[in-house]
Amino acid sequence: MYQRILIATDGSDLSRMAVDSGIELAALAGAQVVALKVIPRYPVSYFEGSKSLSANNQDIAATEKQWADAALAVVEEVKASAEAKGVKAKAITKTSDLIAESIIAMAKKHNCDLIVMASHGRRGLKRVLMGSETTHVLTHSHIPVLVLR
Repeated sequence: MYQRILIATDGSDLSRMAVDSGIELAALAGAQVVALKVIPRYPVSYFEGSKSLSANNQDIAATEKQWADAALAVVEEVKASAEAKGVKAKAITKTSDLIAESIIAMAKKHNCDLIVMASHGRRGLKRVLMGSETTHVLTHSHIPVLVLR
């Protein structure tokens, strides 16, 4: 069935439920897991969402390192959970502002044949304004995508 499953996570509670389901599916299929967390860059201009145009480079570097460390902890936890269930797993992080594109690219790079991720369940105006990385992955991936709510 599946040989390698990419599980995309952001560390949220909803994402954790998708992680658990993805690991269970991998165990049933005898598949390996690739746990991925995409880390956004620090916004450095007003148009990227930064409130301060005069951000200190050291502060930016420290913040990005903190985000990277937190992301690594999230995927390492997924890896440990998978291995506790007898599933071989790899933990990876990727820094990019293009979340959906990074998920698709990493799935291709690691020869995954399924992407598992959570739906964030945004509704109404919030969904229109913020969009959905999950929807973007669903519409652009040539690899099957399993979305869990």
